[in-house]
Amino acid sequence: MTATPPCDFDAVSIDRVSKHYGRRRALWRVSLTCRAGTITGLFGPNGAGKSTLLNLLSTLSQPSEGVIRYGHATADGWGDAVRGRIGVLGHDLFLYGDLSARENLGFFARLYGKSDVEALVDRGLASARIQERADDRVGAFSRGLRQRLALERALVHGPRLVLLDEPFTGLDDASAGLLVDRLRRLKDTGAIVVMATHDFDLADRLVDQAFCLNGGRMTTMDADGGSLRARYRAAVEASAR
Repeated sequence: MTATPPCDFDAVSIDRVSKHYGRRRALWRVSLTCRAGTITGLFGPNGAGKSTLLNLLSTLSQPSEGVIRYGHATADGWGDAVRGRIGVLGHDLFLYGDLSARENLGFFARLYGKSDVEALVDRGLASARIQERADDRVGAFSRGLRQRLALERALVHGPRLVLLDEPFTGLDDASAGLLVDRLRRLKDTGAIVVMATHDFDLADRLVDQAFCLNGGRMTTMDADGGSLRARYRAAVEASAR
């Protein structure tokens, strides 16, 4: 029987959260709820506040106002345990180029205190479909291979909350398709996935709910307004009024 993690939750709620950097307002009274087994899409122009919101959810930054709850408790309430339930894939892939794919995954599994390291590494390599490159130095990998490995690095400890910042950047069609399949499987495991992306066509196949951030303010994108791209344009126009 698998032991219950010391920290677990089936939803993340963001309640009227704002973030200020001096006089600059990066987010303004943002509210949403993300539930287990769903993918939430964040859309908006560069500088709209998407990465800021992901940083807040990751606990790397604290809100200036408002509250973020992971289940029944805030990050402070859970303590350090909550960080062991979060996986992050950002612009920096956090891979060691001089290590092999196997060594990278093993390092991060041990960093999270996992005991079944070999099994976790084998599972991650299989999920990324890079078993044949397992012992090759990561510095020689293509962008697509590194991106696939970096996602498994973010998932090796079995996080409940998975935060993705532009995960499709630089991927060819084959690698993007593999990533779409992996995110669907991740959703099926009950993960809470929050993804910021500019790729409407791929996201249209994935997201359960979509939000537009513009100037730090959030607008819900109607579920019945046509394609994701069309709904985004309508949300941007509405936020500008």
